[in-house]
Amino acid sequence: MVSKKNKNLSRKKRHIRVRAKISGTAERPRLAVYRSINNISAQIIDDVKGVTLVSASSYEKDFGNGGNREAAKKVGKLVAERAIKEGITEVVFDRGGYLYHGRVSELAEGAREGGLKF
Repeated sequence: MVSKKNKNLSRKKRHIRVRAKISGTAERPRLAVYRSINNISAQIIDDVKGVTLVSASSYEKDFGNGGNREAAKKVGKLVAERAIKEGITEVVFDRGGYLYHGRVSELAEGAREGGLKF
């Protein structure tokens, strides 16, 4: 069985490999996902300036259980809504080394439903 430390190290290596290929710009910022056991969060980042433009997470007050697929979809819709307010419509999706499955895919689907294109 793979230990938790090795599993997270493998995820970080995958994330570094993906980040070498994608980068967020002012025209098309990066939608980065972070998933923990109990919560999920998303940020839209301009890597050229090194600033976070928009963020949303299940840590916020309105969320009950942040560790399920429904909460991930709500976070996706919320980050899309906030991005549209800021004038951002197109992003590059950064899954953060996680498999595009479960909560990560639900967040992406919620962001697409909210109006983001990627």
